[in-house]
Amino acid sequence: MSDIVFQGVGRVFDQNASPVVALDSIDFTIRDREFVAVVGPSGCGKTTLLRMAAGLDFPTSGSVRVGNETVRGPGPDRTLVFQQFALFPWKTVRQNIEFGLICARKNREERDAAVKRYVELMGLEGREDAFPHQLSGGMQQRVAIARSYVLDPDVLLMDEPFGALDAQTRVVMQEELIKLARVSPRTVMFITHSVEEAVYLADRVAVMTKRPGRIREVVDIAEIRSRERWSERHVEETMDLESFVRLRTSIWKLLREDGLAAAANS
Repeated sequence: MSDIVFQGVGRVFDQNASPVVALDSIDFTIRDREFVAVVGPSGCGKTTLLRMAAGLDFPTSGSVRVGNETVRGPGPDRTLVFQQFALFPWKTVRQNIEFGLICARKNREERDAAVKRYVELMGLEGREDAFPHQLSGGMQQRVAIARSYVLDPDVLLMDEPFGALDAQTRVVMQEELIKLARVSPRTVMFITHSVEEAVYLADRVAVMTKRPGRIREVVDIAEIRSRERWSERHVEETMDLESFVRLRTSIWKLLREDGLAAAANS
């Protein structure tokens, strides 16, 4: 099992000796092999929550578990994909993808087979010997995603991975991620500022409040997507569907209501 469980999670930061409550009473579970997107206003603690799942930050109160283990630091069962591609500029596409496999002491045959598989899945054929500066932003992010998947992690943590891409490339990458998730499903926590992206990609969307961040509501997408076969359509076609528009509007309404309430209380 590779579920992610946030139980009573709170996080307080000390800024100039003044405590700032970033997260408060987060109770939320991302189920095994489920794709969950997290949306919310800037500063609500989305990335802090993801960093806790990664073992890069820790709750002031409560606990975070992956599977049956309390998260006490990074582990090979979890990999991260960041907004900035974070590739080794002196290594080729092939070398970037296989780097983690070398660290894991996989033999040459295993490395070659794994790299070949994810090069093909991410549409990187013919670019194996290119360096990052020779690739477009979209191609670099494909390499970053392949590098994460090739380690065969149980959990994939993605922090606005398409945020730095232009609109057209972002759409292509969303479609590629949907295809990859079908072929090689993982437990995914996906942080984004785009409601449209969250609704298109996720099985469920967790909507967070302004700071201190709490889970205001969790919107179920999976049943509707499956029934209307969203994954068989292009992004733009899916986004024109009445069901998609209704879900997007309901999430925007939650975010807007929270923003108005916070403004009224400020």
